[in-house]
Amino acid sequence: MNLPNLTSADFLPLLPAIILVVGACILLLSEVFLSAHSSRGYQAVLSTATSVIAGVVSLTLLTEPARAVFLGFGAMDPFSSFLTFIVCVSLALASLTAAGFLRKRGAERGEFYALMLFAGAGMSLLGLSNELITIFVNVEVLSIATYALTSYLRRGTRPSEAGFKYFILGAFSSAVLLYGSALLYGATGTTHLSDMAGPLRVAMTNNAALVYAGAVLVAAGFSFKVAAVPFHMWTPDVYEGAPTPVTALMSAGVKAAAFVALVRVFTSVGSGIDAQLPFAIFSTLALLTMVAGNLLAIPQRNVKRMLAYSSIAHAGYLLLGVAALFVSAPGQEFKLLGPTALVGASPVDLARVEALRGILYYLLAYTFTAVGAFGVVSLLERREDEEKGTAWDLERFSGLAQRRPGWAFAMAAFMLSLAGIPPTIGFIGKLILFRAAVDAGLVGLTIIAVLSSAAGAYYYLRVVVYMYMRPVPEGAHTLERSWMTELALVVSTVAVVLLGILPGPLTEWIALAGTLFTR
Repeated sequence: MNLPNLTSADFLPLLPAIILVVGACILLLSEVFLSAHSSRGYQAVLSTATSVIAGVVSLTLLTEPARAVFLGFGAMDPFSSFLTFIVCVSLALASLTAAGFLRKRGAERGEFYALMLFAGAGMSLLGLSNELITIFVNVEVLSIATYALTSYLRRGTRPSEAGFKYFILGAFSSAVLLYGSALLYGATGTTHLSDMAGPLRVAMTNNAALVYAGAVLVAAGFSFKVAAVPFHMWTPDVYEGAPTPVTALMSAGVKAAAFVALVRVFTSVGSGIDAQLPFAIFSTLALLTMVAGNLLAIPQRNVKRMLAYSSIAHAGYLLLGVAALFVSAPGQEFKLLGPTALVGASPVDLARVEALRGILYYLLAYTFTAVGAFGVVSLLERREDEEKGTAWDLERFSGLAQRRPGWAFAMAAFMLSLAGIPPTIGFIGKLILFRAAVDAGLVGLTIIAVLSSAAGAYYYLRVVVYMYMRPVPEGAHTLERSWMTELALVVSTVAVVLLGILPGPLTEWIALAGTLFTR
């Protein structure tokens, strides 16, 4: 029996995921030596430290050349390394937010942080995956962990309902994704993305319907994970019922991993079929998602549900960037260029590269902003009000600037960033993404995106009005402080403001990260 010829270089891109898994195992094993009344304050620190170490390692991999690893089942490139960095940022901030949240509920356990790290490892490996079955397996790794995290607080009906809905609809979307992958395999005879271009061109002449059906089903499976309309139905209920730190992780890390996997799959599929198909799919999804997400968020008084619909709207902006990847001139073969091949490239090709970089920038910007916003929500909610559904009412923010001015300033920065108002990282992210879409010729869609974003400013600024212009409600309860959650707010706020004013260092990283391995 011949063993696969694997070298140490094949394991290098796995190093961040290995670090996360080791940290998760340590957290699980440490529970064996603790009693019910033992202090567990170290667990959030260990989870955060593990995420930071893995994130630093992922940044060092940005300069590694793009290449196939593990016999083509994975692809090491700066694109996947930057995704791992985004995932580790969301893990670290969510771990800090979880410390105070779980302690107030007497629910701090090592398995919670271990599940978060296992989910993060699945997200990292999903970004590396370059083969359809490997993608499906890693989707399930991160999904199973997030299913368990969603229903972690088993008391009450809301967490159970959220976990059940997420599991049922998630299983359905996984089945759709797997069926679409099977159809693409039937059409091409391979599941390796790098080897699909040639067989797809042949299949398009012999059995185009099979290719189209497979591509549409795969797109539908990923659309559920990124909460694109009309596959968004689960998002508000699951975001509301899940523990708030878990909601933060889902809104940032899961979305980032799903978008990176979606881009990797369809840049490979798009090189073997007419690029107009993925363009039609993603431009339609972007239009529906941007408009519906913002319109549905406007009447919400439940802040968690408002942020859930906001997350849907931001998925629409990202889908606009994905659609820009597939704009091509008539008869032009689809080919995504890297930074080393930009000399002499056409304006459409340059727009594609800028769109790829814009997607990554926007994902990082949204990670800092969304996790920070959910961190403030977690500080304001009380366990006894959660089951009644009043823990996340907009009235909770009334007079917050008088009671906790630091929290109010942080939340205001996050709301301005989500609205795309300068000087915040959210403004820079939208500027880069929308400019790439305009350069690709998507002027109409970009105008709709700008108008949708303007409509979204209404419900974001409403939160600011409540914090600064409404009196403190009578009988308001004392707001308990948590230094770890406040640390997460400080880090997020500094990133949101500083990278909005001085985006230069981050854009240099993004320039490196905009290299996608294709073959």
